[in-house]
Parts: sequence; structure tokens; C-alpha cells
Amino acid sequence: MQGKVIIITGASSGIGAATARLLAARGAKVVLGARREAKLKALTEDIRAAGGEAIYQMLDVTRQAENDAIVQLAQDTYGRVDVTFLNAGIMPSSPLSALKTDDWHAMVDINIKSVLNGVAAVLPTFTRQKSGQVIATSSVAGLKAYPNSAVYGGTKWFVRDFMEVLRMESAMEGTRIRTATIYPAAIHTELLHTISDPTTSAGMQALYKTHGIAPERIASVVAFAIEQPDDTTVSEFTVGPASQPW
Repeated sequence: MQGKVIIITGASSGIGAATARLLAARGAKVVLGARREAKLKALTEDIRAAGGEAIYQMLDVTRQAENDAIVQLAQDTYGRVDVTFLNAGIMPSSPLSALKTDDWHAMVDINIKSVLNGVAAVLPTFTRQKSGQVIATSSVAGLKAYPNSAVYGGTKWFVRDFMEVLRMESAMEGTRIRTATIYPAAIHTELLHTISDPTTSAGMQALYKTHGIAPERIASVVAFAIEQPDDTTVSEFTVGPASQPW
């Protein structure tokens, strides 16, 4: 971990913020991206006050140019990029019959395009240096179907397939790019705030109140994946509360 340059998207809260704090504490140089500048600035200042290295840049993950820019920031500041953690996402779940089509399109834009754009931004660098690691947050809804999660789950199934193909193609092409896909269950983040359907929101709030665990649990898994030897990929992690029968 020491000295590695790690980009984290969706870094202003939840899993992204917890991961930034942990990796910086272990010696990584973290490059933080999200849309909320005030939260990014506060997190960066906290990390620096604790003796870590961090920089930030506002990032709309749906825009390729902004994904390219944060990679360039990392290279201009630290001279390289070793890992990108593609963590941005939203979860406005609802039954299909509610026809919340704006939510459907927002999930496609953020949950899918953030991964496409993030990988497109960093892949030339990783290919050229024949090293690097892409970590992405999927969901247990990317492993099995759940009512009210048809579109959300679909976006997370995409992440699963995309990351697996990236791993396979990298091995075939000899670029040595490591991958890790994380499938969280009930983790306390701001995802629940994005649910606009009242019935679905109430059900998810109750579920998370009963079972939810801290985002630091996912941060430790990200750290574990990064700290594996460069010749080793642990490609999938399903992580959730011991009490939740997901």
C-alpha cells in the first residue's frame, strides 16, 4: 500500500470516504473525486491532518472528460496511477409498475457509465505500464434478483460482467491489470437517500436498521485486494452483515 497512488470515485461519503481514510492511513496517496466539493475538501483536510496524503477534484462520473481529468491530476501530482476504485453509484429502487423512468435512466447513467468512463480514462496508462488495478463496487443485487431492483440490479449485473471480461482480456493481452469486484449487502451509506418510492424506501430503511454494518467493513476489503502481491488477483468479494440472509 505504501506510496501507491489510488483514485477513488464517489469519495465524498460512505464507502468511498471510509476507504480513503483507511488507505491514506496505510500510506497510500489518495486522489478523491465526487460532485460535492465541500465534503471532498473536508475529507481531504482530515486525511492531511492525520498525516496522510490526499488531493481532490470535483467529478461528474457521467462525463468522460472529467474522468480523464482526475487521472491526469493524479499523474501530474504524483507521477503515476496504481489503482482506481470505481465506487460511485445510486440506488433509487422501486417496482417496475411505478414507472419511475427518470430513476431508471439515472441509474444507467451513473452506475454503468461511471465504470465505462473510469476504465476508459485509466486503461491507456495501465496498458502502457503493464500494471494497475481496477476495483469496482457492484452489489448483492448484481448476483441475484430482488423485487424492486430490476433496473438497479441490472446495472450491477453489468458491472459484474464488465469487470470479469476486463480481468480475462488483461490476462490474455499480458497487461497484468488486476481487478476486484465487490458485492456489498446492507452497508450504511447514503444509497437509501436516493430511493424516491415511499414503500420501497420504508422497507429498505427497516432492513438496514436491522442489519446494516459500517462502510469501514468494505474499506478493509478494498485494502485487502490492493495489498495482494502484484501477480495475484482476488477478483470477487461478497460482503455483508452476518445477520442478513441476503
